[in-house]
Amino acid sequence: MSALEKIEEQLARLRIAKRSVLREEPAYLLDIDVSRSAPSESGRCVAVSCSNQSIRLYNRETLNFLREYSSRPGMLNGVRFAHTCDSLVFSACSDGTIKCWDIRLAAQKAVQIFSGYPSNVFISFDINCNDLIICAGTEKVEKDTFLVFWDARGNTDCAGTTREPLGVYSESHNDDVTKICFHPVKPSWVVSGSTDGLVNVFDIDKDNEDDALISTCNSDSSISFIGWSGKGYEQIYCMTHDEGFCWWDLAQLDTEEPITLLRIQDARDTVCIENDSLNYLVGGAYHEKADRLFLIGGTSTGKIHLLSCGADGLSLVGTLGGGHSATVRSFCWNLADESLLTGGEDAQLLLWRPGAVEKSLTKKETLKIASSVQKRVRVHNSSFKNRKK
Repeated sequence: MSALEKIEEQLARLRIAKRSVLREEPAYLLDIDVSRSAPSESGRCVAVSCSNQSIRLYNRETLNFLREYSSRPGMLNGVRFAHTCDSLVFSACSDGTIKCWDIRLAAQKAVQIFSGYPSNVFISFDINCNDLIICAGTEKVEKDTFLVFWDARGNTDCAGTTREPLGVYSESHNDDVTKICFHPVKPSWVVSGSTDGLVNVFDIDKDNEDDALISTCNSDSSISFIGWSGKGYEQIYCMTHDEGFCWWDLAQLDTEEPITLLRIQDARDTVCIENDSLNYLVGGAYHEKADRLFLIGGTSTGKIHLLSCGADGLSLVGTLGGGHSATVRSFCWNLADESLLTGGEDAQLLLWRPGAVEKSLTKKETLKIASSVQKRVRVHNSSFKNRKK
């Protein structure tokens, strides 16, 4: 059995190991991140960005609730642990700030606030692999769209300290910047995606925005997810709000070979699933051992489809059922032990492990949440109108 076959077999054996207890105030679980190591004796932590304007912390192994941070009246977008200091967790906020909390402290106040410019509404962000630079993407205001950068280093001992931006990029996108993703090992490389359909790769060590722009790839549709893949992470891929998928090889930029590895206009029409369907794509993860990109999609009733990505297209690895009862919006894949965390519109956080057996099944019915949360949650719509540059 090849390494790829072994890994695909493990993924197909994923079963529910743990399920979080439903909170008094249910909310969509929009983004998930896990601390790289244990910041305390209680073990590794899971941070979840929720549609009720909060970040919830859970124990990674038990999914026991630990604490909650509120961003009210602003909306939170994305959640990330620092790479080198697992006690720090960040999130972008619609009030024009990036907030940083220290999970070792009982206080609910952010220990650092990275402020943008007055018109900024941040809807995406990331922190680079050595925790030196934060980048956030803004909504379009009038004619302005920005990538805003900060020096992430600073004193976290004084709660509420505010940091000003290092600078901005303003010429490379002309609509909302929906996704930011730094390179896994190159601290100065970052990729951005926008509703203008463009996926831009930058080397921010360069002196100005024009020189920093390494490549521009056009998906022809609004970007919902971006990531890095391939040996040396020289490939980028994206998913679109109308369930398209594009995959490019940056190693071919200076050659005569085509940069596009795969382009799928609508994944729902190309993935064959017996007696079932694919309603949407959530995201992807590159598996270094197998040298394979895997995608996660699902159905509106809560089934999760695991897909393998190759030059010849997408193929089904396995389907996870019996967990969620509504659309899955977020995930965090631990490729070291093949475990998977998923969160959805049913307000449930689930931990899946190969061959696990859940002691009690308490599947929740689909939640009906007030329409105000729709301002920031992703809408899957097959008739999404493309906006091109």
